Amino acid sequence: MTELRIRMMQDMRIRNYSPHTHRIYIDLVARFAKHFKKSPDQLGPEDIRAYQVFLLEEKKASVAVLTQSVCALRFLYKVTLGRDWPVEYIPYPKQPKKLPLVLSREQVARLIESVVNLKHKTILMTIYSGGLRVSELTRLQVGDIDSERMMIFIRQGKGKKDRLVPLSPILLKQLRTYWIKYRPPKPWLFPGEPSHRPLNRFSIALMVKAARSKARLSKGVSPHTLRHCFASHLLESGVDIRTIQILLGHTSVRSTQVYTHVSRKNVLSTQSPLDLLPVISSTF
Repeated sequence: MTELRIRMMQDMRIRNYSPHTHRIYIDLVARFAKHFKKSPDQLGPEDIRAYQVFLLEEKKASVAVLTQSVCALRFLYKVTLGRDWPVEYIPYPKQPKKLPLVLSREQVARLIESVVNLKHKTILMTIYSGGLRVSELTRLQVGDIDSERMMIFIRQGKGKKDRLVPLSPILLKQLRTYWIKYRPPKPWLFPGEPSHRPLNRFSIALMVKAARSKARLSKGVSPHTLRHCFASHLLESGVDIRTIQILLGHTSVRSTQVYTHVSRKNVLSTQSPLDLLPVISSTF
């Protein structure tokens, strides 16, 4: 391991970056260095620009990959290497504004009901019930389920923030059934393989993919879709946007306001101007 890599990892630990971010940043910087067959400390703004063009035009990289590469390289050159040139030399790609995919309540019920495996069904119910991110679900510990206060403790979510979400009575009953059958070894509520390690993200993605296929849903559903459904369905039930922001763990309410654009209640409450015109005869 090179001294530069060690220093960058230390810099991320000092700033309390998550292990997931560590892996992504180090991997992306390693790809950058491999592309030029040089150490990054021997490269500069023009090399970075050429690499971004390579990612965009030859690798056909997604906006997400381009953005993560910018974040990793900005951290390397600004923090670890302390270069004095403006970080604007490493521009972010413009983010497309896309609305989140949201299922109806009936579709969520079909998705969950299609799962036969008790552990898998409990996992999907837990994500939807509390609006959890996949990373938060995998780190849930047995002691995080507070049946007395009817709350779930989400430890160190995105941005290293703890939060509480309500514990659904239906979910509590499901969790007790799951506990009786599996008796998961502490600390993890949903252990992976081996059992002393938490479940990985890929396994949960496969669960949702299998459930989507069995439920015959045409929409592309991912584990994060259930988090979107949690927020949208709460909004449609009359829960205020500020409360939803807190439950989701969003730093800014602007992140939460996107759900007002996909709320079925908000859309259907607006009458189309076509319906206000004088009667128009149908054309056959």
